Amino acid sequence: MEDISKMSCVDCSVGNCNFMDKSFPQFCPPVNTIDEEKRDEIKNIYEEEENRKCMLSAAMVEYEGYGKTTRIEEIMEFARKMGFKKIGIANCLGLIKEAGTLGKILRYNGFEVVGYGCKIGCIPKVEIGIPEECNAVGKNICNPILQAKMLNEAKTELNIVVGLCVGHDSLFYKYSDALVTTAVTKDRILGHNPVAALYGADFYFKKRMYPPKEDK
Repeated sequence: MEDISKMSCVDCSVGNCNFMDKSFPQFCPPVNTIDEEKRDEIKNIYEEEENRKCMLSAAMVEYEGYGKTTRIEEIMEFARKMGFKKIGIANCLGLIKEAGTLGKILRYNGFEVVGYGCKIGCIPKVEIGIPEECNAVGKNICNPILQAKMLNEAKTELNIVVGLCVGHDSLFYKYSDALVTTAVTKDRILGHNPVAALYGADFYFKKRMYPPKEDK
């Protein structure tokens, strides 16, 4: 029997937390670990001006476009509701064409756009201690911190990630002054559709997702 003390939302298949028309599982965090004091603390944070505006805008984008609009359309509508005019793009060099298309669409729809690719700065990998063998896929580092710093200097109001590598995206989120949303999540094998691995985790990708474990 599983230890319910170690279970959380990823172990749930009920989803009662949306419409409240079912029963919560025994291990449910809202039932067992989130008290009124913590709820009030979080609600107070949402009352902060930027957070409140962001949550209201996101909720309306979700409601108005549910099942009707693409993610790119949703990003633009969110920017409009937030009153954002200047949009930043941080893209992988491998998706420079897609980043260019996104920039063209944003400009057509009235936004000012500035974007920086991941190899900006042309810093050799070996100069920051990355093993030379990694040069096989590119001599220079991906530079998400500089991408963020450049967009900060440009005073963008919303930044859009287009296919940054795992980990590089994390550093971009960390150093961006503006709010960040993601248009493309990189997956070189699945055409930048990583959720396909989850859809096929019990069949086509089972051996990849659940490789045999060595006996200890």
